[in-house]
Amino acid sequence: MAFELPSRLSPSKMSTFKDCALSFRFSAIDHLPEPPSAPAMRGSLVHAALEQLYALPAPERTLPAALSCLAAAADTFCELPEYAELGLDDEEGQAFLDEAERLVRNALILEDPTTIHPIGIELRLEVEVEGLRLIGIIDRLELDADGRLVVTDYKTGRAPSEKFEQGRLGGVHFYSLLCEELFGQRPAKVQLLHLAEPVTITSYPTDQSTRGLRRKVGALWQAVELACEREDFRPKPGPLCSWCSFQDHCPAQGGVLPAPPSIIPVERPALVAAS
Repeated sequence: MAFELPSRLSPSKMSTFKDCALSFRFSAIDHLPEPPSAPAMRGSLVHAALEQLYALPAPERTLPAALSCLAAAADTFCELPEYAELGLDDEEGQAFLDEAERLVRNALILEDPTTIHPIGIELRLEVEVEGLRLIGIIDRLELDADGRLVVTDYKTGRAPSEKFEQGRLGGVHFYSLLCEELFGQRPAKVQLLHLAEPVTITSYPTDQSTRGLRRKVGALWQAVELACEREDFRPKPGPLCSWCSFQDHCPAQGGVLPAPPSIIPVERPALVAAS
């Protein structure tokens, strides 16, 4: 008997498994609900505002237009049950919106939106690579001045230290792989726009980096398969635990481990990483 394998793999799930295998099980296999958080909701609000901004014709993407898009998105977000669950009072709610405005303003400091040629906003890509279904949502896919693809990802939290910078770039390199598989064209550039600082972190995918990513995806999926087969998802206590939504279920935090939703025989071929 074994845990049922997840049907798809995304950059966020890859990151979760590397950070803590038990947290991966809770989210990807048990599908435990995660309560809303103010940082996550604010990030979604900023993404929604920028999505509206880039739906406008290029000459109309001004700062007043961006703030108008934010106001419209905020009107919708403040009516959501998830927002009500945050339990923000009037002062906290205003601080929530003020910080969202600061992030949107910083987005326009990092780049001139009138010069961007987007061809996909909040673009959902899904492709099967060697028997494994990979999925990702690209914040913005655009064309540069030479007609080459560029992947842009917005980050509303703090920028990582130099030590963790490459790990954060792994997600946009994952999107680069999806683009290459689906469109037959490797993006010329992938970039993270850290709106809190603001700072841009840029990388340029190569044959070597793409091969390396394929190997990492293959190795990680084999580790997931093995964990499912052995029913062995171990917690990894550390600084990230204070941000985890599953502390009540984690034995390492004094919680009670839930029974898995279903246990089935697994007879699936292992993913073979590309050489």
